[in-house]
Amino acid sequence: MEQEQTNNISTVYDPQAVEAKWYKFWEDNRLFHAEVDPQKQAFSIVIPPPNVTGQLHMGHALDNTLQDILIRFKRLQGYNTLWMPGSDHAGIATQIKVEEVLAKEGKTRYDLGRETFINRVWEWKGQYGSRITNQLRRLGASCDWERERFTMDEGCSKAVREVFVSLYEQGLIYQGHRITNWCPRCNTALSDIEVEHEEQPGHLYHVRYLVEGTDGEYVTVATTRPETILGDSGVAVHPDDGRYKHLAGKYLILPLIGRRLPLVADEYVDPSFGTGAVKITPAHDPNDFDMGLRHKLAEIVVINPDGTMAAETGKYAGMDRYECRKVLVNDLKEQGYLVKIDEHSHAVGHCQRCNTVVEPLVSKQWFVKMEQLAKPAIKAVTSGKIQFVPERFTKIYTNWLENIRDWCISRQIWWGHRIPAWYCECGEVTVSREDITVCSKCGGKVEQDPDVLDTWFSSGLWPFSTMGWPDDTAELKQFYPTSVLVTGYDIIFFWVARMIMMGLKFQENIPFKHVFIHGLVRDSQGRKMSKSLGNGIDPLEVIDKYGADTLRFMLITGNTPGNDMRFYWERVESSRNFANKIWNASRFVLMNLEGFEQDVTPDSKAFTLADRWILSRYNATVADVTRNLERFELGEAARMVYEFIWDEFCDWYIELAKSRLYNKEDDESRKVAQYLLHYVLSNIVKLLHPFMPFITEAIWQSLPHQGISIMTAGWPVEDTKLTNHEDEQLMGVIMETIKAVRNMRAEVNVHPGKKSQVILKMASCELKAKMEDNSGYIKTLAAAEPITILAASDVIPENAMTAVVSGVEIYLPLKGLIDVEKETARLNKELSNLDKELSRISGKLGNPGFTAKAPADVIEKEKAKQAEFVEKQVAIKERLEYLAQL
Repeated sequence: MEQEQTNNISTVYDPQAVEAKWYKFWEDNRLFHAEVDPQKQAFSIVIPPPNVTGQLHMGHALDNTLQDILIRFKRLQGYNTLWMPGSDHAGIATQIKVEEVLAKEGKTRYDLGRETFINRVWEWKGQYGSRITNQLRRLGASCDWERERFTMDEGCSKAVREVFVSLYEQGLIYQGHRITNWCPRCNTALSDIEVEHEEQPGHLYHVRYLVEGTDGEYVTVATTRPETILGDSGVAVHPDDGRYKHLAGKYLILPLIGRRLPLVADEYVDPSFGTGAVKITPAHDPNDFDMGLRHKLAEIVVINPDGTMAAETGKYAGMDRYECRKVLVNDLKEQGYLVKIDEHSHAVGHCQRCNTVVEPLVSKQWFVKMEQLAKPAIKAVTSGKIQFVPERFTKIYTNWLENIRDWCISRQIWWGHRIPAWYCECGEVTVSREDITVCSKCGGKVEQDPDVLDTWFSSGLWPFSTMGWPDDTAELKQFYPTSVLVTGYDIIFFWVARMIMMGLKFQENIPFKHVFIHGLVRDSQGRKMSKSLGNGIDPLEVIDKYGADTLRFMLITGNTPGNDMRFYWERVESSRNFANKIWNASRFVLMNLEGFEQDVTPDSKAFTLADRWILSRYNATVADVTRNLERFELGEAARMVYEFIWDEFCDWYIELAKSRLYNKEDDESRKVAQYLLHYVLSNIVKLLHPFMPFITEAIWQSLPHQGISIMTAGWPVEDTKLTNHEDEQLMGVIMETIKAVRNMRAEVNVHPGKKSQVILKMASCELKAKMEDNSGYIKTLAAAEPITILAASDVIPENAMTAVVSGVEIYLPLKGLIDVEKETARLNKELSNLDKELSRISGKLGNPGFTAKAPADVIEKEKAKQAEFVEKQVAIKERLEYLAQL
């Protein structure tokens, strides 16, 4: 349907009014919703589900802006686009939030009991769970909100249970006593990738272990965690280490405790580290656990789940693990076992959720066997079925999967998908798709496993659980596998690898064709944004002040796949200026469309050089932007749109068209200019729409148009008939000439309203003829009158400023144009001021007191000013020498 243009957009762009209005319009008209349509080619993305506890931060803003750009681009291209939204129940993080609320009431979850506590979490989710999805709306995210999912909704929960039971039936899920990462604060096991390792200063404690049956012979071992000495069940050396060959088969005596420890040979030991002898504490170190299995050593648990010392530690029982360390080290020293303490920096594991130092502990947990699942996941990427963008992340992904350990999936918390395993006193364990109440073996009462599944277990099923699996749905048939996954490199292991493994296992197909990896948003100094540094930027504050389009465009320009980017307020201002630029240009076009007939296409023979040039440049921009979006070079695509709109359409074509728009006597030329302004503007806002959806919708709706929204207006398509490299080259020469004349006039301070004679000497007769036909552009935009065009053999004028551009020598005669005496006085005054500034800066930089104390960036700024002033000084002196010859 044809819509009437409003033709009256406000004089100043107000993002708050525009964005609220048009997002509501999009949702009211269900423009984000995708129905299954087998006749249309599908393009789908599943959102990396934000934690239900979360709120929008810059990482979310970047990630979702990238996805929205791709979705809006493909929607404009006519694809049946589905952007599946949802949120993650975030087991540990959400439970911590609710327990914090309870703590303020003086209660714990145990006071409420499991069922009541879970109800409280659901209440909390109902109150706060939509916060981040509403914030994504503020960003302009065009998700299909009608299909919004939650990892613990009925459908996703059904998928989780089906996968667990199926893997258990195939022997890929098992229970076992294994060493896991344990968080004493969250009181649960963690998987390896839920532990963040931070390099921290510490100590290396060298301790003597007496060799049994000798007269005072010792083996010295080094440890960073002396409190775990109490759990030692052996000492290991490398089998080829000659220092310990004579001790083969011997036992050592554990200091303070007196336990006999076998001295074993194991190739895991690094002879160059410490003394080459390492203590083995199987219950409290993953590598020691493996050595313990190889040598059949006891697993002695000496640290409790809450981080206190266990009863087996005697006098140390009940102490906090770090308090125990101090006391034990002192005891070792007093009894003569402590050799020395060295400073030693090492990586310490912290819980990703609460930042508590994790404790490796042996406990009974549920695990997934990963080797069988990992092999096809590796092949899917190395064969090219799934492609990482940029490709370098392929190696990171494959290296991790090639060395993967079994995945600990049980968590000792209450919020999450409860493990579907039931235990009977008879010893029977039943894993079932349906809840059971009695034992199938003896008919006795059963109790369900109290643990829940790792949050990443359910999110690993996200691409197909959100589309209705395990049911065979129409959505799965059309939208799976999805087209691309957009995510940060920090969750390749957490999420990407697991989705690939689960998709291949349960759909027998990859979950997505491309993995588009982006970096982190850092502060202007390159630091990671964090609460501790106080350097975080709230994207909602940026949106409130500048608008979502400005934030989005700032995040995308200069962004390259896989690389971190820095947040600069100057770039926000620049993006805001760009929004204002296109708004004002659109307002100018709308004000000059009086009498415009959208359905009347002028004869191309009436097109001027400028008309043909802008069409050719527009066409090249369409091709370049489309190609870069298809290659996921979104930042480069944004740059091309920006440069065309600002540099070519606004700064040149609109200026070139003004005289035709204002000329009421030449109606045909005026209508051609109107047609091209409307044609190019209505299409370039489509090119810009994926990046800046709000302002482009507002402009498009104000222009004469057909259809309900820019979102459905169709993506511009390259038309090779519009390409004209010859016209582009000629227009380029004219534009360079205009800029050169403007620069020369500015150098000698010619008043903008004063006309100046310009002489152009051409390198060829062909170019001379073309410039004569199009000299009106130079006359209009460079205040050049009269213009004299000379052939290559003509005499060069004297007493004129000169410049050279491609194929053209430009002369600006100065006689009568400027007051030489007045201009000389002005330049001498400017030179005097520069001399003073240079003297001040040189004194500053030559002062040791300043250079020793001032920050490096302040010194660099002063040096940059000095270089800039020297350059200006040289230019002014050259200009004065020139004027002296006139």
